Amino acid sequence: MSASVPPDVLLPALRLLLLALALLVLLFLVPLATHALWWNAKGGRAENWSTADWSSAGLLPPAAAVPGAMVRVYAARVGRWRGIFAHHSWVVIKEAGAPRYTRYDVVGWGAPVRTDAYAPDGRWFGNAPESVLALDGEAAARAIPGIRAAVADYPYRSQGSYRAWPGPNSNTFAAHVVARIPDNDVPLPPTALGKDWTPPGRFAELTPSGTGLRLSWRGYVGLTLGWVDGLELNLLGAVAGLDWRRPALKLPGWGRIALLPGADAGKAVPPPEPRSATRPVSG
Repeated sequence: MSASVPPDVLLPALRLLLLALALLVLLFLVPLATHALWWNAKGGRAENWSTADWSSAGLLPPAAAVPGAMVRVYAARVGRWRGIFAHHSWVVIKEAGAPRYTRYDVVGWGAPVRTDAYAPDGRWFGNAPESVLALDGEAAARAIPGIRAAVADYPYRSQGSYRAWPGPNSNTFAAHVVARIPDNDVPLPPTALGKDWTPPGRFAELTPSGTGLRLSWRGYVGLTLGWVDGLELNLLGAVAGLDWRRPALKLPGWGRIALLPGADAGKAVPPPEPRSATRPVSG
């Protein structure tokens, strides 16, 4: 004869399960579904890489016109239906007096780490980039040595090590590089799928900003809590959460949605700028 579960145990468990399902629907499924509808209605996307526009989006001035050092972190929606979920991120640097920019990013074919494979401010699969982080002058000059070192010691650079989901991918690389920028106070966008990926056996670490803690199981599920990073719940790479420093919601698909005027810049940085600037990207 099987033992029955007492009602005073069963009912609270059922309520907790229903609450968890409601949160799953509200925080993850509804935002993803609505963004998918908007993305498909928007249209105008290239169907394959050969027909996509990879040209400069015109965000950067000619390198020779800017005497000082510059650092930019850009993010652009990925191609086709995957753009519903994710951005691709990369890093651009220019040392003081340098005649050209240098772009670093990771791709999913051949050797993952690429240098100057595309225009520094190029579109990605036809999608225009947005500025995530902008540093100029002395702030950029201080950041560049750490950026170069991070590119050189990125551990997932061998052919075949790239995994689009849950990582390591282009956003895993960008997070690795951004973590070396001194006093950085802007996180990668919540739609930078792969930024929370961790290798097997590593379940807790500081966030790239150094102001919070990230718990993650190989990027499939995780929790981030920090001053710069806010609160982020990661489920299968999709992120929902809050930004309390610059009040905003973080929604899967949509990205960062400001709650107050001026709390979300999300625009490309007009060149050139005399000081450092940081601007969080929106989805």
